[in-house]
Amino acid sequence: MTLRWLPSPALSGALLIMWLLLNQSIAPAQMLLGSALAIAAPLLAKPLRPLAPAPLRKPRVLARLLLMSMIEIIRSCFNVSRIILFNAKGVQSQFIQVPLDLKDPYGLALLSCLINSTPGTVWVEQLPDSNDLALHVFDLHDEQWWIDTIKTRYEQPLIEIFEHE
Repeated sequence: MTLRWLPSPALSGALLIMWLLLNQSIAPAQMLLGSALAIAAPLLAKPLRPLAPAPLRKPRVLARLLLMSMIEIIRSCFNVSRIILFNAKGVQSQFIQVPLDLKDPYGLALLSCLINSTPGTVWVEQLPDSNDLALHVFDLHDEQWWIDTIKTRYEQPLIEIFEHE
């Protein structure tokens, strides 16, 4: 149950804890100011969240997806660093289009976060006329590999988590 003046108690609690940690103080003034911000921020952001919260389905699939994404992010960090430090002249930076089957807004948001968190890739836009993803790849050697990777490693688990009942 959420109160009208506290639409997201978990978010408010996290904001208060973060405020106190950042200020390195639990003085009464910091507690009061942090509490005010922790209550005000979710209230002000509530109109920006028109959709109902996404149900957490298939937590094992989500955990596996996040673990694989973390491994890919670390691997990409090393690859992009190596390219920048030792082979910057041979970079083949290009845009590609990845056809998406995923329609759920939460799934698309998570896919965007995962792609943008991976060094060397940027979600440019979702093309409105075709539901394709315009993706920028820092060093592209095999376009089909990228399409297959996005579709199997990221999109398929997200469809399983967010769209299958």
